[in-house]
Amino acid sequence: MMRMIDIIEKKRENQVLSEAEINFFVEGYVHDQIPDYQVSALLMAIYLQGMNDEETAFLTSAYANSGDTYDLSDIQGFKVDKHSTGGIGDKITLIYSPLAASYGLKVCKLAGRGLGPTGGTIDKLESCPGWQCELSVPEFKEVINKVGMSVISQSENMVPGDKKIYALRDVTATVGSLPLIAASVMSKKLIIPADGLVLDVKVGDGAFMKNLNQAEALAKIMIEIGHRHHRKMAVMLSNMNKPLGKTIGNALEVREAWDTLHGKGPDDLNEVAATSVALSLVQAGLFEDIETAKSDVFQKMQSGEAAHYLKDFIQAQGGDFSVIENYDQNFKTTQAIEIKADKEGYLQFLSAGKLGTVSMKLGAGRETKTDAIDFAAGIVLNHQNGELVKKGEVVMTLYTNKAFNQEFVDDAKATFELISTSSAEPAILKIIAD
Repeated sequence: MMRMIDIIEKKRENQVLSEAEINFFVEGYVHDQIPDYQVSALLMAIYLQGMNDEETAFLTSAYANSGDTYDLSDIQGFKVDKHSTGGIGDKITLIYSPLAASYGLKVCKLAGRGLGPTGGTIDKLESCPGWQCELSVPEFKEVINKVGMSVISQSENMVPGDKKIYALRDVTATVGSLPLIAASVMSKKLIIPADGLVLDVKVGDGAFMKNLNQAEALAKIMIEIGHRHHRKMAVMLSNMNKPLGKTIGNALEVREAWDTLHGKGPDDLNEVAATSVALSLVQAGLFEDIETAKSDVFQKMQSGEAAHYLKDFIQAQGGDFSVIENYDQNFKTTQAIEIKADKEGYLQFLSAGKLGTVSMKLGAGRETKTDAIDFAAGIVLNHQNGELVKKGEVVMTLYTNKAFNQEFVDDAKATFELISTSSAEPAILKIIAD
């Protein structure tokens, strides 16, 4: 008979756990058959001793199989998914998905809501009144087959093992374990049977991974998990020392995605979006190398020919996209606070994470799960990292329906400095692909 105390002792002594032992503790905890204190002890043993690739793959499977999964075997075509580990101003899903669909790829994606400084794709899409994030499996398939893409929210019964164990990690100082992080991220990807998966691992101040070495180690673990579950894998390590694009918010970011799909996006957003699509195109065998694929994607972005896929998808899930097309009439705020430069210099963002916090305080994010979102609130960056800003020019504009608060101004000014030389950084730090 299997006992939890034996599993704890085994990992404490740095021995390898079997698939049966990992399934036992995940299933037992989900069904309240194993107490918090024993799972906490095991999590600390894992944090201290680590897990090998096989154990991590077993844990990922146990999480994925602890709840609902999707059968998309009857969808014809190469199925793809892109996942970001979360960042400030990251609206890549809204650009990647229409572009990928325009090449005939089938984008099958689960997305989440935002909590804290990091925004959520579901919140952004709900800027369009009526848009439905909860679809049945047949409805999900119908939108994918009709439009080529669908994005839905995770149901309550998806990866309950990960949800419950993550909550315990959060209060037991075990969040930082790379195998536990990798299993948590990848389990949400495995419940959708995609053929190819692109991961955007954010690195820097506004991300969970603060340095490149740590991010690369996480990427390699996730690639190994993907391979063990028969996925073609690619990982971008992208820069989150600065916000991505020129907007932070909800409706603001949908509008910027729409503009980018019409060839009007900023360089960093164009680069990350085109590269993520190119990686999927190479996985699907439509191009032999990333650079050729990326060049073709850039052309499609400039022509605007893929933009309608975003509108078609939102409408197919009940959303009114006209509010984005007529943005200024539909998303007005009582406050538009301009943050101006007090001297001339090159703009350098000091904290993307703090910019996300400012946006949250303006109403664009939530500190607790029950907080309401103001879809019109957020930040427009009038200048980007590395650009020359003259004295008196507007660095950024804060949009909110809350009463004016000097704290908004002070907090925003603390997120950047103006320096004597340009410190522009690349948007993508490294690519690891099959």
